[in-house]
Amino acid sequence: MTVRPIRLFGDPVLRSRADEVVRFDASLRMLVDDLLDTVQVPGRAGVAAPQIGVGLRVFSLNIDGELSYIVNPVLAEVRGDAEPVEEGCLSVPGVGFPRLRHPWARVTGLDAEGAPIEIAGEGLLAQALQHETDHLDGKLYIEGLEPEVKREAMRAIRQTEWFGRS
Repeated sequence: MTVRPIRLFGDPVLRSRADEVVRFDASLRMLVDDLLDTVQVPGRAGVAAPQIGVGLRVFSLNIDGELSYIVNPVLAEVRGDAEPVEEGCLSVPGVGFPRLRHPWARVTGLDAEGAPIEIAGEGLLAQALQHETDHLDGKLYIEGLEPEVKREAMRAIRQTEWFGRS
């Protein structure tokens, strides 16, 4: 089991758009295994490859004990009006703020062999699909906060013990 360390706010890999996966080989399968191992740490719902320092479009999920992953995901559909939900991030530990998310989402993509798959759902799964897809586009959840909430979030981040250590 390989649980990889999580990159923190300030690490450039978190701000860069991840590259499409073009090689479906043993190294991709190892990355998927590492993502699945890393997301199984208690309290984790999703881990995107950039969060473990890999600039590829892959993420894993652990929603209610159900493990899944997707390669080259595309947020294909959202439903319902975006509503505020409390959100946090492994790359911004110790702080959480309300963020607008749609209550239902669907992503399409591929498995580790290159076969088409999709993941869809509501609630925490929908939130995680939107959050992890954002990671692959180089966006952290704090970027989608209302301006006054974002200022509060940045103040809170600067006061954490980990800030500036990435």
